[in-house]
Amino acid sequence: MTEYVTRPKRKNELWLSEFSTDNLKLSMRVKECVHSERTPYQELLIADTFQYGRVMMLDGAYQLTEKDEFTYSEMMAHVPLCAHPKPENVLIIGGGDGAIMREVLKHECVKRCTLIDIDERVIEASKKYLPFAGCSFSDSRADVRCMDAMKFIRETSERYDVVIVDSTDPVDFAAGLFQSGFYGDVKRVMTDSAMLSELTESPFTDTALMRQAIREMRKVFPVVRMYWGAVPTYPSGMWTYGVASMREDPSVPVRTVKPTRYYTNEIHRASFILPPFLEELIQ
Repeated sequence: MTEYVTRPKRKNELWLSEFSTDNLKLSMRVKECVHSERTPYQELLIADTFQYGRVMMLDGAYQLTEKDEFTYSEMMAHVPLCAHPKPENVLIIGGGDGAIMREVLKHECVKRCTLIDIDERVIEASKKYLPFAGCSFSDSRADVRCMDAMKFIRETSERYDVVIVDSTDPVDFAAGLFQSGFYGDVKRVMTDSAMLSELTESPFTDTALMRQAIREMRKVFPVVRMYWGAVPTYPSGMWTYGVASMREDPSVPVRTVKPTRYYTNEIHRASFILPPFLEELIQ
C-alpha cells in the first residue's frame, strides 16, 4: 500500500485512530496513554494527545476531547433547556463522562438532574482523569445511577421536563435507543410540556441512521425538529441533533444561560436553519 506523507516521519510515534467508516479515519498523535481497561460493557481508553488534549474513547470511537467537547455538550443541553419555559427535573440517558450534566446544572431553575449510565467505570474514570467534564457529579442536584436506562425508563414513576439522550453509537447495549419503541417509553416519563434532545449523527457518514432517528421520533412525538452544529472530532465535523417536543417550539429560546463558549440564543435559532441538502435528507 502506498503511503503519502507531507512531512518527514518521526520515529517511535504513537497514534490514536477512530475508523469513522471503512474508508475514513481520524488520527491523533499521542503524548501518553493515561488509562486503559476493558469494562464489563466496552473498551475504555483515555489518552493525552498533542492536538486535542485529553481524550476519551469507547470501543475505538472518540467520545469527547478536552479541546472541543463543549461544542457538543452545550448544544445537547442548552437547546432543550433554553426552549423549555421552566425545566426543573432533567433526565440524561448515557453521558457518563459528565460533560452534559455540567451544562444542565448551569441552569439555576433545575432542581434535579438524574443521569443514568450503565457503565460505572466510565463515570469513575471521568471523575479521576477528565475533571473538565466530570466536575459536577458532586453537585447536590446530581442524581447518578449506574443501571440499564431502558429498564429505568420502563419502571420509574418520575416525570421529567427535559430528557437528553447522550448515547454511544447505537450498537450492542445501545442498539434500541433510535427506535420508536424507545421513544414511546421516554414519552411516558415526560411531562406535558417536556422536550427530548438526542444526537442524530453526521449527515455525511451516518445518513441512514440520522434519517431513521428522525423518522422514528416522528412516529411518537407531535413536534420533531432537527438542528446542527460543529464538532471537529466527530465524523465529518458536522453533527446533527434531533429534538422532540410535546408542545413548545424547540427552535425558540425563551431564556439565556451563562457561561458558555459555543451556545448563545442566536446560535440556537440559527442551528435550526438547515442547508437544503439536509432538509431533503429528512423529508
